[in-house]
Amino acid sequence: MVVSMANKFKLESIMFTETLNKLKLNEQETVKMLVGFLRDEISKVGIKKSVLGLSGGIDSSLSAFLAASAMGPENVTGVIMPYRLSSPKSEEDARAVAKACGIKIKVVDISKQIDAYFELYKDASELRKGNKMARERMTILYDHSAMLNALVVGTSNKTELLLGYGTLFGDMASALNPLGDLFKTQVRQLSRYLGVPSQVVEKAPSADLWAGQTDEQELGYTYEEADAVLYMLVDCRFSVQDVIDDGFDENLVKGISRLIMVSQYKRRLPLIAKIGPRTIDRDFRYSRDWGN
Repeated sequence: MVVSMANKFKLESIMFTETLNKLKLNEQETVKMLVGFLRDEISKVGIKKSVLGLSGGIDSSLSAFLAASAMGPENVTGVIMPYRLSSPKSEEDARAVAKACGIKIKVVDISKQIDAYFELYKDASELRKGNKMARERMTILYDHSAMLNALVVGTSNKTELLLGYGTLFGDMASALNPLGDLFKTQVRQLSRYLGVPSQVVEKAPSADLWAGQTDEQELGYTYEEADAVLYMLVDCRFSVQDVIDDGFDENLVKGISRLIMVSQYKRRLPLIAKIGPRTIDRDFRYSRDWGN
């Protein structure tokens, strides 16, 4: 049967809308679970505080709101880490988020150390510079973790983790991550529910690595498109062909499937060569909450 382009577009739109509707969360229950997760996991190691990078983006904003609810805003520090080319609007939005949820903030400019390093590599690509900035910011967060006796709360969502859209040992690092099982569209839903400032929720997602950079422009897909396909491939365990047969664009599905596969190494702990009878991450897997 030959399907006209108009009917194919209609079918794809219907499947797209139906799939996104399946991602709708029960906001109250989800927030309760995430707040409980943060409170329990931080408290069980004998710590009462948390620290996170506050970029002015929606992901770090939601993590800040959740951490404030879990530990009390007085026990949460958001670290704003601008680079000299960062948009001033990012810091402005980060401050608005901190004010809205009541957490403390610290500002650490990373321009000097980043510029000093790339004086040695003046032909470095934007990708290398962006990765260096992400890792520099994480080293600062872990230093503040030691200084404040606080655990680092992560800000990477499920969409980014599955697509590999993050820097290994940079923004993907953390002690615990409340957003790692939330698709980007779900992050937006919970952010609206919790009252994250509207200018943060509605702006185009960006890592703010260079002027005009946006996540969706780099990925080549909207987050809604990515989430619908990721849900089908990962959560529902459909094959690539199944998703295409359901009406989704072939290039979109195959492109996202490829990104999942090539970024698998980012979602694993460093591989350890097995020599002895009980190897960490395979045979020795005791959880940290053994009890007293």
